[in-house]
Amino acid sequence: MVHNVLLGVIGGSGFYELSGFEHVKTVNPETPWGFPSSPINIVKSKTGLHVAFLARHGVGHRYTPTEIPVRANIAALKSLGVQAILAFSAVGSLREEIPPEDFVLPNQIIDRTLCARPNTFFPSGCVAHVSFGDPFDADLARIVAQCAGALERGAKLHVPTVDHDLTVVCMEGPAFSTRAESKLYRSWGASVINMSVIPEAKLAREAEIAYQMVCMATDYDCWRKSERPVTVNEVMTHLSNNTDNAKQLLTQVIKLLEPELRKGSIGETLRGAVQHGIQTNHAHRDPAVVGKLRFLFPSL
Repeated sequence: MVHNVLLGVIGGSGFYELSGFEHVKTVNPETPWGFPSSPINIVKSKTGLHVAFLARHGVGHRYTPTEIPVRANIAALKSLGVQAILAFSAVGSLREEIPPEDFVLPNQIIDRTLCARPNTFFPSGCVAHVSFGDPFDADLARIVAQCAGALERGAKLHVPTVDHDLTVVCMEGPAFSTRAESKLYRSWGASVINMSVIPEAKLAREAEIAYQMVCMATDYDCWRKSERPVTVNEVMTHLSNNTDNAKQLLTQVIKLLEPELRKGSIGETLRGAVQHGIQTNHAHRDPAVVGKLRFLFPSL
């Protein structure tokens, strides 16, 4: 097993491999929550930074959003030493100013997964409450925002401001929204919609890993009355261009991110925070649950 892989990259729909880097090794670590959705390819940048790439939906896109083994994905990356995750995701746009092939750095989430997915490492037997008011990592977002110029074909990177959040709605799949749902999310002020940020962001926070999603618009969802509902073919047309831009963006981001990862400044405030937030006292902790958690936190 290769350890001390500081950066993890999760590829979404259409983003199944990370090219342009030296391949080091492919690993498939078994975790207490099973195997990850795909083997993890460890690659190396020109300056020697090891990066772990995982295909969220599996090789050949095997898993629906609801069926993705997210706990295993996050735990497997943690076991490699990952301190930060950049997660790419195809999304539908809920705003006129976010056309297909633009990128969005969300800073807020609305969860509409209806608790259909396992969403915690801390079940009954070892309960922990985790701060999630700001679900994404501001330092990661800052670095990604600096690389907006890497996007090609006129694509724009939308970033939140002090006065304006960019919110991603996470819905159950695999069907897309109805028009009524899409209009509802717009009325809430949401910017984009996907099917994968929950529980991925929650579990990364529980694992004390800095996490930022990079959303890639493929369509206008279905809120526009003047347009017919989005089709899979239309989505796939934009996926290829988005994936090319994602790889360009990532190459630039790694150059800026590497020094901060190496000195340990990314995710520094997360380390130990979750472990210290466990509410169940030692005498009442379930040994089986604690045994699983030691995969994430060996000193627990």
